[in-house]
Amino acid sequence: MAGISLRIVLLLLAAYLLGSIPFGLLFARIFGGGDVRQSGSGNIGATNVARVAGPLPGILTLVFDAAKGAFAVWLAAHFTANNATAMMLAGLAALLGHCFPVWLRFKGGKGVATGFGVFAALCPLAALAAAILFVLVLLLWRFASLASISAAAAMPLLVYFLWAPHHAPPLVVSFGTLFATALIIYKHDANLQRLVEGTEPRFVPRKPK
Repeated sequence: MAGISLRIVLLLLAAYLLGSIPFGLLFARIFGGGDVRQSGSGNIGATNVARVAGPLPGILTLVFDAAKGAFAVWLAAHFTANNATAMMLAGLAALLGHCFPVWLRFKGGKGVATGFGVFAALCPLAALAAAILFVLVLLLWRFASLASISAAAAMPLLVYFLWAPHHAPPLVVSFGTLFATALIIYKHDANLQRLVEGTEPRFVPRKPK
């Protein structure tokens, strides 16, 4: 039992550190965008990286941020024989690492791409449905924040109904999904205020040089 507990603690620590890798900051610098925290919205996520440094670094940030969430869940699945509790907790640890990275004084991204990666590994159909909803909202209103909030808000229901045919997810997955949703929406607090005030900028990627 002690060995299993230690393994889970190490997995959660590894997942947090994996999630805390600031790919947005790294790709923006590599592609000449400078410190993305000093431009645009100041966020290290894919949307702001695309605004500041261009579409390619934005896409790379999206892919790598999602990959670290998915990889954290895969690691937990691999070392715990697909234990749903360990997988959900590892996914949340990666999400917390992205939102509150120790390397950046706990000021990180908003968790959308990393959260997508987590649920892509946990419940692919729910992640696909959330991605479709994200794209539809973005195309209709051109607000990345509104698309992100909509997809996050829908995730608990999507996971519940799409977990497995005729089977509800384990309680730890349901509550973990609610926590992830609440965290992502909380990280969008400033965006929500700007949406209400009508001052939220629409998403227009910067053209590559």
